[in-house]
Amino acid sequence: MAPLPRRPLGRSGLSVVPFALGGNVFGWTVDEPTGFRILDAFVSAGFNLIDTADTYSIWIPGHQGGESETMIGRWLNRSGHRDDVLIATKVGMDMGPGGKGLSAEHIARSVEASLRRLQTDHIDLYQAHQDDPDTSLDETMEAFGELVEDGKVRALGASNYEAGRIEEALQCSAERGLPRFECLQSRYNLMDRQDFEGNLEAVCRTHGLGVLAYAALASGFLTGKYRSQADLGKSPRGARAESRLTDRGIRILKALDNVAGRLGAAPATVALAWLIARPGLTAPIASATSLDQLNELLRAALLRLDADSIRELDEASE
Repeated sequence: MAPLPRRPLGRSGLSVVPFALGGNVFGWTVDEPTGFRILDAFVSAGFNLIDTADTYSIWIPGHQGGESETMIGRWLNRSGHRDDVLIATKVGMDMGPGGKGLSAEHIARSVEASLRRLQTDHIDLYQAHQDDPDTSLDETMEAFGELVEDGKVRALGASNYEAGRIEEALQCSAERGLPRFECLQSRYNLMDRQDFEGNLEAVCRTHGLGVLAYAALASGFLTGKYRSQADLGKSPRGARAESRLTDRGIRILKALDNVAGRLGAAPATVALAWLIARPGLTAPIASATSLDQLNELLRAALLRLDADSIRELDEASE
């Protein structure tokens, strides 16, 4: 099989196949044996970017956070695939007694905890999970820079930042000669376009940042699984789809069905392919709870949407 195409992640020197596996379900709706099978299949198919966070899955009663990183770390140790993948994780959201934010102290403590859970000596992409207005950008970027200098982190990214703060962070790094954010992770999909398309997208293009789109399937809505109130009980994440059941949401599902039917693909595959075709986007992120789901997602990296299909999806999701 020919190698899959790769895209540069900003100016980091890292390159990724244009689909990233989301790790939010590991240790939550995916147990370890299933997770290992999914990760094995993901790498065997030639894909390389796995995204997680220290907080996954702290929202489950009895969980402390770090469950996803721990599962991925056990898989890395067992599989021997560390050099075949890029591991992306995040810091900054509330870890309960473990603290939160982007202070130098919290970053230093959190990266060590993530490295232990992941059973690795470096993180390929370390991302600020959300902005921390209570900590100066100077302190945050200097702390991140020390991790790069020490070899614990290869590249830096930001998630859930507004356009103005991204520019301020980039300016801070430039003025102080520090490593910069090389990518932005933003909520972006056919249902959620407004927040990214505009100032955020312009900043990323201007500064040559990579873009990772999380919630690429709108919490499963764009798979077509949830088409009525009766469908919401199909999975633990079904409640998140309730707000999507609007006239616009149904219109988008119809367009996905039309394009999927013409191309002989699943709606989820088409929804990801639409993101992959967006200029400047590096990779969408989506999670899978079974090998069948994973295969649908992986096909998106090779599905080329024609101009008419892109136009139909654009118009339905305006």
